[in-house]
Amino acid sequence: MNAVFTLMLQRIRRDRLQLLIWIVGIALLALFTVSAVDKAYGDPSGRQNILQLAVANPSILMLRGTPEGGGLDQFVFFEIFTFIALLAGLMNTFLAVRHSRAEEESGRAEFLASTPAGRTLPTVATIVYGALVNVVNGLFLAIAFIVGGLDAKGSIVAGCATAAVGLTFLAVGLSAAQLMRTSRGANGVAAAAVTAAYVFRGIGDALGTPSADHLHMTVAWWSWISPIGWGQQTLAYDQNTLTPLLLNLALTAAFLALVFVLQSQRDSGASLLAGRLGRVDARSFLSSSFGLAWRLQWPTVVGWCVGSAFGGLLTGTLAQAVSSAAAADPTVEKIMAGLIPGGKGSLVQLFISAIFVMVGVLAAACATQVVIRMRQEETEGTAEQVLATRVSRARWLVSYLTVGTVSIVLVLLSGAAASSLSSWAIGDTSAQAEDSFSAAAAQLPAALVYLTVLALVFVLLPGWTVGLGWTLLGLGAVFGLFGGLVGMPQWARDLSPFTHSPVPVGTSTDWTGGIWMLCIAVAVAILATVGMKRRELNTA
Repeated sequence: MNAVFTLMLQRIRRDRLQLLIWIVGIALLALFTVSAVDKAYGDPSGRQNILQLAVANPSILMLRGTPEGGGLDQFVFFEIFTFIALLAGLMNTFLAVRHSRAEEESGRAEFLASTPAGRTLPTVATIVYGALVNVVNGLFLAIAFIVGGLDAKGSIVAGCATAAVGLTFLAVGLSAAQLMRTSRGANGVAAAAVTAAYVFRGIGDALGTPSADHLHMTVAWWSWISPIGWGQQTLAYDQNTLTPLLLNLALTAAFLALVFVLQSQRDSGASLLAGRLGRVDARSFLSSSFGLAWRLQWPTVVGWCVGSAFGGLLTGTLAQAVSSAAAADPTVEKIMAGLIPGGKGSLVQLFISAIFVMVGVLAAACATQVVIRMRQEETEGTAEQVLATRVSRARWLVSYLTVGTVSIVLVLLSGAAASSLSSWAIGDTSAQAEDSFSAAAAQLPAALVYLTVLALVFVLLPGWTVGLGWTLLGLGAVFGLFGGLVGMPQWARDLSPFTHSPVPVGTSTDWTGGIWMLCIAVAVAILATVGMKRRELNTA
């Protein structure tokens, strides 16, 4: 037990900054949401109208969840729970992989295995540590809701639901670490599982059966195959039942049992899915620093492109459904206009622009992983081998910046192309295709800012690259995507590059924000390149 306790303390010390940002950020998001909903929808009749509109529009249910009453408490749960559960899932998968597969990649797991701790106790310590993190996260969330004035019992149920969803994805992340040979692959599989759970829950909600007053929903079976859906079915602030969380605990136990079985059957550093054998002779393309950087990164880029294409498909197929809902209720357009700053134009254009902000976040995430890969190459010592050739440090950095730029463009083009194809498939005009490509182009500057700023962090503070990279992206996404919905002050929203992305709707578009961000990205890239010339390699 002393060994487990020591390992837990090591994990807490290592993650203290990241976890503080995750847990406090989720709690503040919940508190802001309560305040914003109270100000914007304080009138019960107004909340009922919004819920009835949501029930009539499956696209809103897919993104938000299902309504369970018109009270302020139930409305807040409808507004924010599924997104909080998504964040909790990602937090736990990253945590699980960081303390399992990433440890094996770095060689630290092998050193620990040679001590009395062996191979089992570090995994036990990660599970206990992860469970403690989820309890704290659920507690902070419940306190935030209570401080916001919501019912205490419902707030505790919402906190328990979030903790249970997070615990399930902790086990999923540990299982992915057994399957994949690299931490990048494990993170990709685990994040895909979180996304799939969110999508299945969304499909089940969208296909659900509304009550006679259109203030409640009975979800379809799709929601019952999603851990996020199980958390939602606690019906916090309405029925307050914890029974669905037994499914979360059962699935968690099953995945953890699988983890110990697989770990006992494989060598340290090995994986259930073996890596593909390489070629005997390398292609000439790999003789350049850019070619090598692209070869290392392209599988990750493909994964982000697939996610972007899925977002594009949603955009193309649901845009006309939103337009039909607006014909039945003119307040829909007002709601959509509030999703993006400066939103003016047709409802379809507003919807496309709002969804492509999310695609822009995916592009920025892809760029973040490019820079993180560069940092991993440095810490693992492989960058030193590249720089032992005629490749200079500045050229090496520029190669990764080029790969990052290409990756951003490909992710945005994937979303725009999927949106256009889906709109053509349902018989829409070419106007929507033009709107999709314009909306994708509008997200390019913000993603480039994330790429270059993180590259500068890599040059100046290399040890902060991974933690600060995901933290900046997470905060920017929350402030940019949900700042307006949860009532954040304008100065806080302005901290996010996504807030300043052009909104290509209407007859004219103001590209000023995009031009300024492009100028900032170029200036920061030059500064990072100059700084890299003077910087020594740092493997610590």
